[in-house]
Amino acid sequence: MAIKLYGTAASTATLRAKACLAEKGLDYEFVNVNMSNKEHKTPEFLSRNPFGQVPAFEDGDLKLFESRAITQYLAHAYPDNGTNLIIHDPKKMAIVGVWIEVESQKFDQFGSKLAWELAYKPMFGLTTDDAAVEENEKKLEQVLDVYESRLSESKYLGGDCFTLADLHHLPVLKFLFGTKAKRLFDARPHVSAWAADIQSRPAWVKAITA
Repeated sequence: MAIKLYGTAASTATLRAKACLAEKGLDYEFVNVNMSNKEHKTPEFLSRNPFGQVPAFEDGDLKLFESRAITQYLAHAYPDNGTNLIIHDPKKMAIVGVWIEVESQKFDQFGSKLAWELAYKPMFGLTTDDAAVEENEKKLEQVLDVYESRLSESKYLGGDCFTLADLHHLPVLKFLFGTKAKRLFDARPHVSAWAADIQSRPAWVKAITA
């Protein structure tokens, strides 16, 4: 098996790569990285990701890190496998590219902070910072207002079909929807419908249960 993914199931970035592999229907070997034992800081792992973070990825002699770089590689390298997650029309793909950037620069910035405070901290027995929650909820609401407008015009963020722009949101949505932050999505009907749609995809269900 040529493809290997190194990571941990609790990592949103690892789940992003797993979601893409599932959508593409690709066989791969998952190598669990024991972060509590600091396996991600060993020389062996640092040779795969010099920042000591998960995931790391191999496809034959190609080594990658950064989850969104991995998903873009898979979408381009395996266009005939599974779901087509990119659009070959350059203008339409440019729109998808805009929303890929929005997820990375806007949504994830606040969504990940909320996931840390509301999902991860309780998991690790840490105390949630209520001020940080309030601040990031307000900022995420502003982002979701833009999403509500966009999704009133198209079924998915990049247009009429599911693409990387949507897929990249899935891991943070998974953690936020188990917290009180879900109400921010429920309050916006188009956002709520979109989030329910993409989270019910068989490939995503497979990615989080495999």
